[in-house]
Amino acid sequence: MSFVRFLARPMLASSFVLAGMDKLKNADDTATQLSPLLRRAAESLPFQTNEKVLARVIGGTQVGAGVCLALGKASRLAATVLAVISALNGYVEWRSADISSKEGRDARRKQLLKNVSLTGGVLLASVDTAGKPSLAWRAEHLAADARKTTAHLAADARKTTGKKLKKADKAVRKAVDHAVGA
Repeated sequence: MSFVRFLARPMLASSFVLAGMDKLKNADDTATQLSPLLRRAAESLPFQTNEKVLARVIGGTQVGAGVCLALGKASRLAATVLAVISALNGYVEWRSADISSKEGRDARRKQLLKNVSLTGGVLLASVDTAGKPSLAWRAEHLAADARKTTAHLAADARKTTGKKLKKADKAVRKAVDHAVGA
């Protein structure tokens, strides 16, 4: 891992870990703030749950994914999860912000920019391969190498078979000539 990744991942993850811990501590407030979104989520689940439990699940997921990102363990998956959570959080905060005053509108804009920036950061982290090629790239190049190897083997087989056929043809002609001349 490069020095930049060593520093950047924990720095980016720290905001998510702290926000997730806050969601866990204040599950009632989180459930109230996320109520419209959580209600829809609870309706789509095949089992009964309440908004407070879902708020805790979101907070725990945010802490877990943040820690994984900070430690560089399954960091692409963790960053993807954090991007989704960050986008949802930005939407909820945008909708629930107080816009009755100029200060409220300014705070709403700053909060939105913060959430967009964090979402962009974790989106970049979600596609970061840490200097290693992605699985798709490796599979593509492995297939190309296999095609080249197969083509070389087929060419060698044709060449060898051609030589053997010529040798066999010479032997047959020689035997026929010998039989005819005898």
